[in-house]
Amino acid sequence: MITLYGEGRGFRVAWLLEELGLPYRLRQVDLLDGIEKDSEFLAVNPAGFIPAIVDGDTIMVESIAIMEYLLARHGPSPLALAVDDPSFPAYQQFLHMGEAGLAGPINAIVATHILAPDGERENWTTGWARDIFRSRLGLVSRQLAKTPFIADDHFTAADISVTYALEFAQRTIGFQFGAAELDYIARTTARDGYRRAMDNCPGTKAWVAGLAGRTK
Repeated sequence: MITLYGEGRGFRVAWLLEELGLPYRLRQVDLLDGIEKDSEFLAVNPAGFIPAIVDGDTIMVESIAIMEYLLARHGPSPLALAVDDPSFPAYQQFLHMGEAGLAGPINAIVATHILAPDGERENWTTGWARDIFRSRLGLVSRQLAKTPFIADDHFTAADISVTYALEFAQRTIGFQFGAAELDYIARTTARDGYRRAMDNCPGTKAWVAGLAGRTK
């Protein structure tokens, strides 16, 4: 059975595992409280970041790399487009943009808001990161004007990557999306795989429930 270490971006991996119907065990990792004492996790990923997976003798880190590995090792699956598919370039682009161009910049803002001293939490870096996010979001919006999902007319792993990033921006910095993006998020998160992943990620589920309670 696959062991998934950590939630956070590990939610992407849990969602993909649910969509693929692969059995897995979620092993919680607390990065903020005594990670240096978590010898089991550090033996898997000495760099000490999540997510990570153990699949037999294979250890993988980085959420997008893990997704590509799972699709290649445990496929084929319609969640991954073949290289001869006309939509493959869009699939590959948005699979990676979900982290590199969307979630990554938001993470810089979140880390600054949490860790920076008072008076330095809104700085040049956070402004730059917002600009990067908005510019990449423009590519998402342009694509959604052509297709109901991010790469094609059906759901793929690229939608998991991008949806995670858009929800991350909503939940952490309160980013306001337009109707097209909100409709897209509603489509992707209505899937049973998303709901099962949320049920199996109690930390994420509790965090989202807490945010919802705050807005009522």
